[in-house]
Amino acid sequence: MKSKLLLLLGLLAPAAAMAGEAKIDTGDTAWMIVATALVMLMTPAGLALFYGGLTRRKNVLNTIGMSLIAYAVATLVWVVAGYSLAFGSGDFIGTGKILLAGITDKTVNGTIPELLFVAFQGTFAAITVAIASGSMIERVKFSTFVVFAAIWTLVVYAPIAHWAWGGGETLNFGEMDFAGGTVVHINAGVAGFVVAMLLGKRRDYGKAAFKPFSPILVVLGAALLWFGWFGFNAGSEVAADGVAANAFLVTNVAAALGVIGWLIVEYLLYKKATLVGGASGAVAGLVAITPASGSAGVVGAIIIGLVGGALGALAVSKIKKLFPVDDSLDAFWVHGLVGIWGSIATALFIAPYLMPENFHLGSQLLAQIKAVLLTVVYSGVMTAVVYFVSSLLTGGGRVDDETELMGLDEAVHGEEAINL
Repeated sequence: MKSKLLLLLGLLAPAAAMAGEAKIDTGDTAWMIVATALVMLMTPAGLALFYGGLTRRKNVLNTIGMSLIAYAVATLVWVVAGYSLAFGSGDFIGTGKILLAGITDKTVNGTIPELLFVAFQGTFAAITVAIASGSMIERVKFSTFVVFAAIWTLVVYAPIAHWAWGGGETLNFGEMDFAGGTVVHINAGVAGFVVAMLLGKRRDYGKAAFKPFSPILVVLGAALLWFGWFGFNAGSEVAADGVAANAFLVTNVAAALGVIGWLIVEYLLYKKATLVGGASGAVAGLVAITPASGSAGVVGAIIIGLVGGALGALAVSKIKKLFPVDDSLDAFWVHGLVGIWGSIATALFIAPYLMPENFHLGSQLLAQIKAVLLTVVYSGVMTAVVYFVSSLLTGGGRVDDETELMGLDEAVHGEEAINL
């Protein structure tokens, strides 16, 4: 009798283990649904208003529309092939999940349904290409950007996401990127800078003052980004636990210090503390803490955010003038350059209670630098290729002089931001 019981337990043990491995945690799932909604809010609302407020009146709707269409197009290509390329099986690139093949309501990723993980990661892909749009606004064809967004998400974003998060360990170098320092911010900043360089400068750039349409929209957009960023960073733990709580806290701290850091530099340079500067500082602080949000403590967040805000202000005020590239809304300087700082700072400011086993500062710092360099080179080269293909398919990437002079709102969309 005893031997039969042992045999029965032996047969049931594998099934019990499999059931344990595939168990969905309702608390984690509920949190990740909220986090996904928060990150979704960042693109067609937060970033759209932030960018729309920074641009000139005649191009406000076109600028906002680029964030909206980026979200729509990236979402489509993500579920068709992007998720497979980023999170499918494989080293250099993922495969096997085209059109989410094999994923059902019962499929589990960690402790949440994989369908929810697909949705969460899709919001990251969408905001990345939308961030890049800030460098090319006011002169890129809307049709060119639509094609660019689709191809770029597959050819540039998905591979880099795979290397950092999806299993492409050969090209990971042991990098720590909790929520998207290289994958999102450096990637988007470099891409935007390359396209801005290829498009050429806007009419009268450097000769006339290009004033923001609405500082009010800039602040409102930044506030929505700040709010959504809690899902962006804390959600990247993909669980409702202590690490997510830490990410939530340091995200808020770094954003606040980003505001302070930017305004300090702005006041030292111009004796003014502007609302546009404060809002931009918040975004810079958020960018800087993103890769470190799963490992930095409060002290690290203070330093990372303060330096991120100050660096962003210095870059926009002084450093960018050394480069003959018209990065319209400073996407490279706020996301790319500050993202590089955040990625390197990730190795420097690890809280003792979150420090990995066998951590070595030198090797981790080298890993961060390698990942940054790979992202800059791959994103830069492949973005140029994607832009040339997109331009070829749409009969040129830049609008004509008449359209640029009139403004893309009226010429392309037949609308105005304010009907007086």
